[in-house]
Amino acid sequence: EVQLVESGGGLVQAGGSLRLSCEASGFTFVDYAIGWFRQAPGKEREGILCIISSGGVTYYEDSVKGRFTISTDYAQNTVYLQLNNLKPEDTAVYYCGVDDLGCPGYGLVYDYWGQGTQVTVSP
Repeated sequence: EVQLVESGGGLVQAGGSLRLSCEASGFTFVDYAIGWFRQAPGKEREGILCIISSGGVTYYEDSVKGRFTISTDYAQNTVYLQLNNLKPEDTAVYYCGVDDLGCPGYGLVYDYWGQGTQVTVSP
């Protein structure tokens, strides 16, 4: 059974940092493109970034460049999203997703995704 479990979210003040984790099971992580997307209350889903096994990263959201970094630990079947210099507008539920055909257009629709982890940034 394919399963993705996100963790690491929480409440942080503006300017703070968090590291989100996404642990996968039931499949071989290295064979998939892995990405993160988010959804804030009342807003549409928003792609953030995506990484492929060669290390190439696609950013879908310009506002996170220089602040968010994705990394992978294929031995642990885990992907991380480092969030730095957080802003109130980053408040959302963050999801990781995987796709066996590569990073999806706009970073929105993946084959599988987790239940999400809440990130709340206070002013």
